[in-house]
Amino acid sequence: MALVLCKNVLKTSQFSLVSLSRSSSGVFSSCMLKNSYSKSASEKTEENSPVTKSVFISQSSDVFTNLALEDWLYKNFDFTNHHVLLLWRNSPCVVIGRHQNPWLEANTANLSYQGVELARRNSGGGTVYHDRGNLNLTFFTPRNKYNRRNNLEIISRALYREWGIETSISPREDVIVEENYKQISGTASKLGRPNAYHHCTLLVDVNKISLRQSLLKQDMGISTNATKSVPAPIINLCEINRQVKIGKLLSAIGWEYLRTCPITFEDGGKEQISKQRGFQMINPTESWFPGLEKIKEEFSSWDWCYGKTPKFEVTRSFPVCQETTGESTKELKITLFVEKGIIQNVTLTVPPGIKSANGFHGEARVVTSLRGRRFSEEAVFILENSLQAMKFHENDLVHTVAVGKNDFLGNRRQHAIHSM
Repeated sequence: MALVLCKNVLKTSQFSLVSLSRSSSGVFSSCMLKNSYSKSASEKTEENSPVTKSVFISQSSDVFTNLALEDWLYKNFDFTNHHVLLLWRNSPCVVIGRHQNPWLEANTANLSYQGVELARRNSGGGTVYHDRGNLNLTFFTPRNKYNRRNNLEIISRALYREWGIETSISPREDVIVEENYKQISGTASKLGRPNAYHHCTLLVDVNKISLRQSLLKQDMGISTNATKSVPAPIINLCEINRQVKIGKLLSAIGWEYLRTCPITFEDGGKEQISKQRGFQMINPTESWFPGLEKIKEEFSSWDWCYGKTPKFEVTRSFPVCQETTGESTKELKITLFVEKGIIQNVTLTVPPGIKSANGFHGEARVVTSLRGRRFSEEAVFILENSLQAMKFHENDLVHTVAVGKNDFLGNRRQHAIHSM
């Protein structure tokens, strides 16, 4: 099944690729017309004009560029009578959902050593790993034509038509292989006005070792209301059928999408395909999509990838030896309060009965230079090592001094904490 660029695409599409390369501003204004449509005018247009489809294929493998392209189309394109499937691949990266905590979802400390980027997308859902063995799909429609399950049916039909692979859609709307109930696709969406999109992944020949290392989670004692991913067993399509390759899969899904009626979702065959706008190679650059670089800059920024994390707390506990407490072993607890990725406060909770605390127990604010700094695993390790270095024997807590109500500075910890 060959990949074909339909010539009539360049003549009939409102979003002309030729115009984009020569006169981007004019096309951008044309795309922006969607914002001036009244509801009645939009409905009237849809009644008189057939809905056609295009398959856009991104030529970039940079995750931030592709996320920016997805966002640009979502915000600027009129999908009323022109539905679009965007196909894209990324170099190795971990992509978390909009409302997730990267330190809970990924092995953030080791990603850079592995050459793996961390990105936050604009939709909800869980965390996924991408590399060149993964195909990403984004289905764009108007909000009133959004149908996630029918999109997944297109994928299932393509796999069966081309390779005889039988799949089903789970209650969570993931594509799974029936015989062993392993997942080959994750899914998420963004619903707005007037546009919506549903995007998903397909595991074709993903590096599973890198996937496991990138998503390896460490127990950091994080407490948060952020969305947490639900782990699921996975399988590559090439493990089911060795004939499945990225290029052929891209073509198979693209043709299945084009032959499916956008209104009834029935298979229209070659006749339906002949009415569509075909495949288009997309070059996601500023000259094609004015304003794209600004979106990319935002998606790749620390403020977006980490600073958008919902507020959370990190608590570590450390045992205090019996001779210090005079009874059974007790624990000190140190807690970091993090908001927008910045350490806002650090507290130490001292249990009652510690002799060297001179009767003090409860929560004390720790005076430390970590406050106001970006959170990282290193900050936790520094505090952990500082507390573990204390034996909490006589005189360790005796010489604590108040710096305001319930502030805490230890004679040995003071230097350690202030040196951070």
